[in-house]
Amino acid sequence: MHLARRTDAVLLLVALVWGSSYLAAKTATVALPVLAVLFARYAISALACGALVASRRQGRRWTRAEVRVGSLLGVTQATVLVLETYGVAHTSAANAGLIISLTIVLTPLLDRTGSRRLPRTFFLAAGLCVVAVGLLTSSTGLHAPRLGDVLMLAAAVVRAGHVALVGRLTVGRPMDPLHLTTVQTIMGSSLFLPLAFTHLPDLVHSSATTWAQLIYLALFCSVFAFLAQTWAVQGTSASRASLLLGTEPIWAVAIGISVGGERLTLWAALGAMLMIAGTYWGQAIERTHRTTTARTEKEDEACPTMTPTSA
Repeated sequence: MHLARRTDAVLLLVALVWGSSYLAAKTATVALPVLAVLFARYAISALACGALVASRRQGRRWTRAEVRVGSLLGVTQATVLVLETYGVAHTSAANAGLIISLTIVLTPLLDRTGSRRLPRTFFLAAGLCVVAVGLLTSSTGLHAPRLGDVLMLAAAVVRAGHVALVGRLTVGRPMDPLHLTTVQTIMGSSLFLPLAFTHLPDLVHSSATTWAQLIYLALFCSVFAFLAQTWAVQGTSASRASLLLGTEPIWAVAIGISVGGERLTLWAALGAMLMIAGTYWGQAIERTHRTTTARTEKEDEACPTMTPTSA
């Protein structure tokens, strides 16, 4: 029971950290260009991952598959962070955290590894999320979607594709999560270094507050969150882990309002409630569908259909 509570606490902490990342990124982009923020986040993460790898008493050998898969995932993850960071710079942290939660219902649509179609109720949940996005993006009246909201929508789609790709490339293969994370951070640093090169003087002369935000984004929202999630999922069920991690948009709204001083209009508040309800509903439907499908497939394997033989 003590271990279960500690595992739940770690997963909630990961969700809280991810929820706070939007306000931290938004604040950092006020002081620095987006590309400089992204390079610093990746570079600090790469140094931390390298230190963790070096500190291992029994170092595990790197494989070509880890480098190859990590490099590809590094590109897709970098794309997600570009869209997220530019998006949160042009919208509220609360909106960003809510819209990105669309990943929960988009991922099963993009992950075609299952052998059975999703139930119709799942698409009703997805439709509820679409209505929620409409309310969030038009919270102050009917108008064209803001640039930040559109970028966060794009980030949710790419992030869902990234998650589906992670599953397709890593499930059932002996890959070290720390090695994969290290390769991804090195790849991201390499991609953003030439783009942020002209902004390096601004980065070096940033205030202590800005550096604290960058370090928080790198060490807590990236390295700690990923490794803590990996550890915690091993000590609980996938269903419980997804339920606790699904509180991320709630934390994003709470921190955006309480710390960032943001406000939700009546329509935006309704959109926030619909988004949270839709993502939780869709998550529950997909989880039940996946469990039922797995059970049915096991039963089919255990009791194969007998074909009649000719006399």
